[in-house]
Amino acid sequence: MEPYQALANAIVELAVKDYKKALKQHFRFPNNKDYANEVASLERFFRSGWYGMLTNLDGEVLMTGVRRMVRQEVAA
Repeated sequence: MEPYQALANAIVELAVKDYKKALKQHFRFPNNKDYANEVASLERFFRSGWYGMLTNLDGEVLMTGVRRMVRQEVAA
């Protein structure tokens, strides 16, 4: 793997981890604007041209999967 591709993968992986954490907090504290803003910021990233340059993964599909996972974890 090329070094630039490893960096791109690491950026996307960190964004997914941050999104998962922000969603958990937002589901637990839905009235907290900081958590809502963090979720919105990360969702903008997953829909951005920069994200598209980093990976071929569909950002909408990725967000849907992470939201589903977080809902299951929060409900458990």
